[in-house]
Amino acid sequence: MRARHRPSPKQLPSFEPDTTITAVNSFTREDLIRDAIARTFFPPTTLARAIDRLAFVQADPIRAPARAQDLILRHRVKNYRAGDLDRSYQRLDVEEDYLVNYGFLPRAHVALMHPRTTRRTWTQRHAARATAILDFIRERGEAHPEDVEEHFAHGRVKNAWGGMSRASTQLLDTMHYRGLLRIARRDAGVRVYALPKYAPIDLSPAERAKRLLHLALSLYGPVPERSLGTLTSFLRCGAPHLRPQLRAALKQLKTDLPRHTIDGVTWYWPDPPTPGAPTNETVRFLAPFDPLVWDRRRFELLWGWAYRFEAYTPVKKRVRGYYALPLLWRDDVIGWTNVNSGDVTFGYVSGTPPRDRAFTRELEAEVERLRTFLSTESDPRNSEGLRSSPP
Repeated sequence: MRARHRPSPKQLPSFEPDTTITAVNSFTREDLIRDAIARTFFPPTTLARAIDRLAFVQADPIRAPARAQDLILRHRVKNYRAGDLDRSYQRLDVEEDYLVNYGFLPRAHVALMHPRTTRRTWTQRHAARATAILDFIRERGEAHPEDVEEHFAHGRVKNAWGGMSRASTQLLDTMHYRGLLRIARRDAGVRVYALPKYAPIDLSPAERAKRLLHLALSLYGPVPERSLGTLTSFLRCGAPHLRPQLRAALKQLKTDLPRHTIDGVTWYWPDPPTPGAPTNETVRFLAPFDPLVWDRRRFELLWGWAYRFEAYTPVKKRVRGYYALPLLWRDDVIGWTNVNSGDVTFGYVSGTPPRDRAFTRELEAEVERLRTFLSTESDPRNSEGLRSSPP
């Protein structure tokens, strides 16, 4: 890689809160940052254990340099290569589904959200088509959307973006969202559908909501108070039918959770933090949807600058790049990285890189880790010819 630097412009989750623990004493902003980093960057483990530990891995199809799910997992799975999740998916106790967004999560957590109901009811025509598709897939074991379209010829309908899509493709997507189908695998990136595998669970709506909220908080915590409300709203992606219960769970958790006010902002933890987490002498290039980055409000409160995902921003309005990866060094996100056409470029909040031999050494190590991670991508341009030079 050639580096160029530019100046800045399983088991069901359970939660029984200890109501005797409410405030976190003697906790500084530096402790807060180290605690947030230590919670998400556990020692690298197996793919199955990492997904179980995270509980949710957000997915995104953009490859610049790799998909978000792979960029997230590479820091948490031993010897991870881009595409390993796809290659291992059928052997894992994991599902593609929604939580706060679309992604991958343990099958046991999926059961907390199903049967998922929506405000939009099916017409008799749609319900009849869904029943016929279920019978079709039940007979075959699994079905590619092309197979469904060839058999039923449902025609085309207008999609959410104003264009036209196959009616059968939209129906399959809706059936998956409602829990009638699962993603069995992908064929060249296309979802192949099968019947669900998760076992129904006997829990009240209130208990489901409480467990889901704590699950999300464990992934993205500690969070500032406003973000706790935002996180609850995002859970409606996975559990739109639990809105009242999620609001009630949020109100109760604000009383039960460990919390502390730092610089006028109240922060909430899923469990009591331990001050004094060690500093990690590592450089990491983070995915735009990494748990450490996902909450943009929290990111700005922790590191004092605003990170924005600019892939859908007009070129002339981009500040840091199409797919800028936040650059974490020790306990500070000091800038960002772009990987494009064989080059790795860097920008720094301060305008210049740290004048530290340790940083230079660790930066080169991370560039090499990225090269190795990309080495099995189907497009050889992602790994061959990547160039690097010291900052």
